[in-house]
Formats: sequence, structure tokens, C-alpha cells
Amino acid sequence: MSGLIRLVDIPTHGDQRGSLSVAELGGALPFVVRRAYWLHGTQPGVSRGFHSHKKLNQLCVCVKGSVRFVLSDGKSRESVTLDRPDRGLLIGPDTWREMHDFSPDCVLLVLADAEYDEGDYRRLQ
Repeated sequence: MSGLIRLVDIPTHGDQRGSLSVAELGGALPFVVRRAYWLHGTQPGVSRGFHSHKKLNQLCVCVKGSVRFVLSDGKSRESVTLDRPDRGLLIGPDTWREMHDFSPDCVLLVLADAEYDEGDYRRLQ
């Protein structure tokens, strides 16, 4: 994989009762979280994203189900599927992102280092 796809392992602890995964600052999370949101209930065949950010950093974790990301820096284009709650995808500024092939049960958690700002988005016109 190139530098576009930056997967991080999220520490997970568990026993017979189940598992607990944690993304802490300085560990799997390289920034202070200012916003958290999650995508769920995406209809079959729907794709999302189709934008980049000027400054925003994000950690995406598919806590349930699966989703395929397509990332591009304008020179190369790569695809990665998230399907584990203990692995995250770091996406930095100037990286075009598209999300495809959402499983019916997909829940995608996104942790971001800034609040929503429409002015930070780059979209196709």
C-alpha cells in the first residue's frame, strides 16, 4: 500500500464477556477529537463522500459491517475495505474520499479534529 492508505490497529482488550476497543490520544488517535459522527442505515447501492478536506484529519472505524473506501491524492487511487472494529483508517487533508459497498448493517464511526465547516470541503462542481 502507498501512503494514501494509513491503517491503524486499535488496541482491543477482552475476555469471555466480550471485547473493548479504545482509540486514545497518542495511541491509535493522533489528534484531539473535536467532532464524532457515524453513518448508518445507508441504502443498498448508495455511495457517499466524493469530497476532500483542506485541513481536516479523520479516523474512520467501521464498528459494524463493512464499507469500501476509495482514496486519491490526484496522482494515485487506492481502495481499502474496512470490516473490523479494531482497525481504523486515518485520512488527512487533501485526500479525496469515496465510500462504496456499504453492508446493510454498516455503522461507520468518524472521529475528526475539527467541527463541521463547509468552507473546509472540496467537492466536484
